[in-house]
Amino acid sequence: MTTTRQNADPTSTSASSTGPGPIRVDVWSDIACPWCYIGKRKFESAVAETGIPVEIEYHAFELAPDLPEEFDGSERDYLEIRGYSDDEVEPLLARIAGAAKTVGLDFDYAVLRHTNMLKGHQLIHWAKTEGRQLDMVERILAAHFEQGRHVGRDQDLADLAAEIGLDREKALAALEGGRYVDEVQADEARARQLGIQSVPYYVFENAYGVPGAQDAATFAGILRQLAEEKREAAR
Repeated sequence: MTTTRQNADPTSTSASSTGPGPIRVDVWSDIACPWCYIGKRKFESAVAETGIPVEIEYHAFELAPDLPEEFDGSERDYLEIRGYSDDEVEPLLARIAGAAKTVGLDFDYAVLRHTNMLKGHQLIHWAKTEGRQLDMVERILAAHFEQGRHVGRDQDLADLAAEIGLDREKALAALEGGRYVDEVQADEARARQLGIQSVPYYVFENAYGVPGAQDAATFAGILRQLAEEKREAAR
């Protein structure tokens, strides 16, 4: 695993610019990305193991922005149109499902429903304004990968918001009005500026880029190193 030095965003504030405090972590992720969910669990394990406080913000990255809201096909169909051969699909799904199980996730590809994720990313942005972004990310990923829920329609997404205690009508109004399309597009523009081509992608302290669903031990090592750097800088 290698880290990439990123150009700091001058419009952002991070713990490193204000002295000791939580480690800032920006995560580019897609709802449709299984490794993003697996990586989320691994990162959470690292945080729990180290006890190091973090400040996490999720950012949108659409792997298949051309997908329709109603995709009439199975996971196999989806992967084949993404360029995988018939012989590659089953081993790939088995590998992903196995990796998911190692972190306590139970992916159900028999019921998973592919859809366009623009609306889902908008919901995550709206939930951030309500102080519940991380809860919304978790709920929508579980709904997609483990429960076969539709995560591309306004009504279904508003239901998910209500399930974590948010106001369903407010969520629905935000989705129907396309209120957070610009925010999603801004996330993706920033990803292009940073050279991000795949997800998950983690940016620590607006400075260090780490691609992929790294092992928990790797994430823990990064957190410990950055925490030490922050302590040294504060002396």
